[in-house]
Amino acid sequence: MLEFNELSVRYGLGVEALNQISLSAPVGKITAVIGGNGAGKSTLMRAASGVLSFHGGTVAGGTVSLDGKNITGLSASGIVARGLVHVPEGRKIFGDLTVLDNLKAGGATVKSGRTRDRVLGEILELFPILAERQSQRAGLLSGGQQQILAICRGMMSSPRVMLLDEPTLGLAPQTVEQVAGVIQQINSRGITVVVVEQNAAMALGIADFGTVIEQGRVVLSDEASVLRGSADVQRLFLGGNTDEIGFAPRAIKPLERWTA
Repeated sequence: MLEFNELSVRYGLGVEALNQISLSAPVGKITAVIGGNGAGKSTLMRAASGVLSFHGGTVAGGTVSLDGKNITGLSASGIVARGLVHVPEGRKIFGDLTVLDNLKAGGATVKSGRTRDRVLGEILELFPILAERQSQRAGLLSGGQQQILAICRGMMSSPRVMLLDEPTLGLAPQTVEQVAGVIQQINSRGITVVVVEQNAAMALGIADFGTVIEQGRVVLSDEASVLRGSADVQRLFLGGNTDEIGFAPRAIKPLERWTA
């Protein structure tokens, strides 16, 4: 289980991004973290994955733990080695490298060459578009294809926990649904997923649990079905009933249909 225990984060000398946040991501489930711009969602992910210092942030209090062990302050590579992978906002693929080289980079921390080859083979089989374009520069892929590549690059390290930061940002509605299906399929393999999103309809439509963050604080936390029915959540984030949004809760989209 991934747990945030009264976590506080500051940028610079006085900008408080998170204020004593406590929440957990149960094993084998999808947890959605929603909130507006500047709520602290990305900061939460950076604190968990060990990249906070690269963005000028520091943990001012509290801890992040994985399976009961404190990982606060560990290096990013050390956290990946413990089974947690962060797919950051904006995809951050290596545009000048090939699709295949991007995937291989994701498996750099895996010591077993046999394991790397196995996972790579599974990914290329599940995503024919990546197999077809494995020799192409990654920067030439469409936005949706780049997002799938970013997620698959994270899968290359065989993680137990995946943090996905705004995976549908800037994508067309049809592509959003496909990415949502990919997230569900990843979770169906037993991987714990934490998805940070402004697209609350998508996130709560596929999640088991949800947390709403405002100004660095947790204001709501419950089962996703309860949050979907909350009048406050609908008014602030959904613009109405989620039945009209197009995301059937827990409706898994097959990976084989990925063609974007």
